[in-house]
Amino acid sequence: MSERLKDNIAVIDDDVLVRETLEDCMESAGYAVEGFGSAEEFLASECARKSVCLIVDIQLPGINGLELQSKLAGADNLVPIIFVSAQGNSANRERAIRQGAAGFLSKPFRREELLKLVGTAIHR
Repeated sequence: MSERLKDNIAVIDDDVLVRETLEDCMESAGYAVEGFGSAEEFLASECARKSVCLIVDIQLPGINGLELQSKLAGADNLVPIIFVSAQGNSANRERAIRQGAAGFLSKPFRREELLKLVGTAIHR
């Protein structure tokens, strides 16, 4: 069994096609992946306690990605978060990084960029 299969990645994006594409990307790299359409769905799951890295869209229904980051930090859950967003404005990027994000990619991005960030985030 691949060592990476022990590493559970959560993908949180309300766009089904984007979420499935990200899931496929992570699975093809050997990671175990679970996808969620909202932050609330993620927080209610077992995955919230066992994920070693999150890939999160900024714009989500209900709790947005930055609010999720704050909520997790407030609960002392310091799981690395990589943000992916079509709303990659500098204010969102700066806030995410200031709050401890492991990375921030503006859509569209290259698969290799994401995989590199995930690998770095998990092993830091």
